Amino acid sequence: MALAQQAPHSLDASVESALRTLETERDGLTILMEAIGNGLGSYFTAAVETLAAAKGRVIVTGMGKSGHVGRKITATFASTGTPAHYVHPAEASHGDLGMIQTDDVIIALSWSGETAELADIIAYSRRFRVPLIALTSNAGSTLGRAADICLTLPKAKEACPNGLAPTTSTTIQLALGDALAVALLEKRGFTAEHFKVFHPGGKLGARLKLVRDIMHTAERLPVVGVEARMDEAIVEIGRKGFGAVIVINPDGTLAGIVTDGDLRRNLTSDLMTLPVTAIMTKTPRTIAPDALVASALEMEEASRITALIVVENSRPVGLVHYLDLLRAGAA
Repeated sequence: MALAQQAPHSLDASVESALRTLETERDGLTILMEAIGNGLGSYFTAAVETLAAAKGRVIVTGMGKSGHVGRKITATFASTGTPAHYVHPAEASHGDLGMIQTDDVIIALSWSGETAELADIIAYSRRFRVPLIALTSNAGSTLGRAADICLTLPKAKEACPNGLAPTTSTTIQLALGDALAVALLEKRGFTAEHFKVFHPGGKLGARLKLVRDIMHTAERLPVVGVEARMDEAIVEIGRKGFGAVIVINPDGTLAGIVTDGDLRRNLTSDLMTLPVTAIMTKTPRTIAPDALVASALEMEEASRITALIVVENSRPVGLVHYLDLLRAGAA
């Protein structure tokens, strides 16, 4: 009973703690943004240029919490078109330095810049002229002085009430790593199609498929001409089973669409004898065949429609039904 009575108070205290933590880390990101606008930006640009020019891989290293952040940064680089590899600084001293080649670029993370385990990687980079980019809060540190480019991270209050556990500092490191990866992505023109190559699995992979990969084409398309009557259109809707029929002009360009909803809204005694042009939607939602499946899903859900016409050069070349998106695993 005592625990039950204390639960609401404990919950409030936990929520307050969470909000303080997030607010402190948010403030840290604000400070980082200000730093980029006040001098850090030129070093950031130099780092991006150096990474983009590298013929080899990006080697990321760091110890402790910086190492955990480094692994995530490595994964982000790799998934966005920048070959990257994480090298543990302690293992580097016992043979893993052989993983680092002269065409590579090293990114070393250390908040203090005095991480002892980084010494051998720093020395190796200087001996073999491997470009070294430092992410540290201390430009005058051993790491900061040795680096070709020092991205000096602004000091900010840790979210830990004791000011000891890396919290805001690791958030800043991670955010700047993401910024580097995204800047490289944009500089290299890395598209969603490239992204798909590295993310073939799961729902993300499904959403990165192209509309042309799942659309119905040719004989599967429910189509009638603008001269057709509604009785013909209804037969075509029933035969193809998509709950809609595409209406085309004599030259094959798109004229409109008739859906189950249009039929329900126009239930009259003379419906069967009406021309399709009398009830069709003249400006249906369309999508290009090279659009992402994710875009098709967003359009269908936002417009509350179940069928989307795929158009190329003003001509309908396919149709994507909501059920196709479900089967593809995108929804």
